[in-house]
Amino acid sequence: MDLQKIHQILSLYPSLPFQELSSINALGNGLIHDTYRITTADGGYVLQAYNQSVFPFPERIANNLGILIREKVNDQLPFVLPLPLLNLEGKQLTEVEGKSWRIFEFVEGNTLEQITALDQAKNAAFAFAKFSLAGAQLDMAAFQETIPDFHRLDLRYEKFLQEAGKAQNLDEEEQSILLFYVNQKPLIEAYKEFAQKLPVRLTHSDTKINNLIFSKDLSKVEALIDLDTVMPGFLMYDFGDMVRTVACSVPETDTQWEKLCLEEKVFEQLLEGYWSGLKSMATSEEKESLLLAGEVMTCMMGLRFFTDHLMGNVYYRVQYPEQNLHRAKNQMIYLRDLQQKRGTLKALIEQI
Repeated sequence: MDLQKIHQILSLYPSLPFQELSSINALGNGLIHDTYRITTADGGYVLQAYNQSVFPFPERIANNLGILIREKVNDQLPFVLPLPLLNLEGKQLTEVEGKSWRIFEFVEGNTLEQITALDQAKNAAFAFAKFSLAGAQLDMAAFQETIPDFHRLDLRYEKFLQEAGKAQNLDEEEQSILLFYVNQKPLIEAYKEFAQKLPVRLTHSDTKINNLIFSKDLSKVEALIDLDTVMPGFLMYDFGDMVRTVACSVPETDTQWEKLCLEEKVFEQLLEGYWSGLKSMATSEEKESLLLAGEVMTCMMGLRFFTDHLMGNVYYRVQYPEQNLHRAKNQMIYLRDLQQKRGTLKALIEQI
């Protein structure tokens, strides 16, 4: 990283103590934005290069995060939302040599790729729920979709069918996986019914466990991060992606098919934490939607992986040619397990 360029960026934030800057180091292993930690005498900041190829509508992100800043949503939360600091021009993005940059306050703590204790699942779900609850009084019409139709299961299914109709010379495994997803039409219809009656809420829209910063001892959530996907959506999306990624026994890239299943105790903790955080706001339809939330998000990702496989791996980065096929198979096995355990999950939801 060019230090001269960094100092040029920092000069546009004169109120921050960058004259006492002690170090600049690469931060994290994110795949989207280049991120650096700036250490100063008073703590530290995060400097991030904005990746417009992944998020082509920076003005939408700025709009949404600007609302959170103006409405002081941070004050309503038991943790921190590291929102972009404003530069001399009052803007979130700083343009230097054709590239956009942002600065956030640094939050001390630990991030997780997978939970190591059940209470982490409960605390994570509670945090994402409290975020949506904090948006209850905000005008959702003022927010914009940062990635249009991001979680539209019906549109993902239509795209899959288009590519499946053009597919040729599929082997037996590919045909089996394709047929499984074709036969998910009842789930697609159930999703469309919910989409007609669920209220639009403030959602994070990427509720993986690594989008939270936990305290050093992992006992509580210190911050909710990666806010570029914050947009209007359904609670079903946020809860469903936690079920998909946190309650699954293995990651979505794992090919140990025999070990792949829903961990019901983790699901129960996610449900308990999520519901306790937003039960004062949620409607009966939203409570009902939690049953299919994990299925909806797992099916959607499976469709996206398989569609990308059919198209020649044009979207998702792969380490070997069949990886998107294997990701789709992973999601297929997990979706099948969720559907087989639907009765058990329904009983848990009725108890809350």
